[in-house]
Amino acid sequence: MVKYCLSAILALAFYGLLVFISSGCAQMGYPTGGPKDSLAPVLIKATPEINTINFSGNKITLLFNEYIDIQNIQNNLLVSPLPQKNPTVSGKKKTLVIKLRDTLKENITYALQFGNAIKDVNEGNILKNFSYAFSTGNYIDSLSLSGKVTLAQTGKTDSTLLVMLYKNITDSSVYKERPLYIAKLDGKGSFQFQNLPEGTFYAFALKDEDGGKTYNSGSELFAFASAPVQINNATAPLFLNAYALEKPKQQPLRTTSGHPVTNRRNQPDKELKFTSNLSSPYKQDLLKNFDLKFSTKIKNFDSSKVSLTDTNYLPLPFSITTDSTQRIFSFKVPWIANKDYVLLIQQAAFEDSIGLKITKNDTLRFKTFSKEDYGAIQLRFQNLDLTKHPVLQLVQGEEIKLSAAVGSSTWQNNMILPGDYELRVLYDNNQNGKWDPGDYNTKRQPEIAVTLSQKLTVKANWDNERDIDMVGE
Repeated sequence: MVKYCLSAILALAFYGLLVFISSGCAQMGYPTGGPKDSLAPVLIKATPEINTINFSGNKITLLFNEYIDIQNIQNNLLVSPLPQKNPTVSGKKKTLVIKLRDTLKENITYALQFGNAIKDVNEGNILKNFSYAFSTGNYIDSLSLSGKVTLAQTGKTDSTLLVMLYKNITDSSVYKERPLYIAKLDGKGSFQFQNLPEGTFYAFALKDEDGGKTYNSGSELFAFASAPVQINNATAPLFLNAYALEKPKQQPLRTTSGHPVTNRRNQPDKELKFTSNLSSPYKQDLLKNFDLKFSTKIKNFDSSKVSLTDTNYLPLPFSITTDSTQRIFSFKVPWIANKDYVLLIQQAAFEDSIGLKITKNDTLRFKTFSKEDYGAIQLRFQNLDLTKHPVLQLVQGEEIKLSAAVGSSTWQNNMILPGDYELRVLYDNNQNGKWDPGDYNTKRQPEIAVTLSQKLTVKANWDNERDIDMVGE
């Protein structure tokens, strides 16, 4: 009897242990579906087959190994040569159907490049850069052209540009006619044309803002090859430098109290508004003029109603110039470091073309930076071609804070405001100290600039030094 009870107790204890272990394992969980699918869809069958010759139909069917989804086909699909009407593309389950809507040209190779349009349904794995080619003749063109497009003003890239190829063009073709072939840029600014025939082509790049595939605005990014491109088995990579005419920069205006101007529809301004170029909080750079920028063109200016003084209201010397728009008035002053200034503006000093003036006499108080507020930088260049008239530019955002010619392998400046700067080297062909865009009408290429790979951090009252090797930049 004792033996039987002992056996029962052991059995119950073992059962409880199993329940406990099972409970713990249930909390840990088991694999439920195997490894995550990371493979893109695979083409199983194409009808007609890829690289079909003597193609005469208008329908292409592609069968994949899994369910597919089509995304943003209008922006992804490129058809070369460029058709008048884009094909329609539809996807259902594992099948992709392309219906051609254009009359096909004779004896020519067509290529449909899908970019990132095709992905699987479950995990969204993209079949990148899938291409389908066919020929209406008896052979497939197989030549290619690769290259890169950079922005001439900065040396950076813009992947939204298109590269375009023309044949037998006049100077006005790029303005009036769509190209024969187009290619997109990748994130590094590189491009590649495939299935090209042998021959002579004319190459351009364009930021096609209106979708017309023609160059119709000087503000569009644009590039052109200086010479025709010979497509053959030994064609070298093509490098294009894109430029655009500079657009006027719109800066928010502020009232004399420093508040942003609010533009309300159908409510014209009742006072003349302006902003200044003072650094916050009301500090003046020793190396710059003091600027007032007005909301409208100034018609009448009375210099006797503007004065610059110290804090004891003793007059200080200055001169005033205005820009061509008569909206920016620059005060040139022999600044003294770490000194307080007072600018007194009477109500009648400035008047625009409709008679608007500032609402009342205004007083602006500010202080100049001290020399300790600046940092010193020394840059030692290697492999810098001084025959190209290099100009060093210190850039923050879209604004060039300093531009200076470089005449030797070492450049230094002891008066740089603290901050993070992009370093840019401009090759100033005409030595006018600024970047100049190209001109397609006269076939003048833009000046080239290179943005260096590493930024420079300048600290106040500190020697900031760097060695820069231009090879590889």
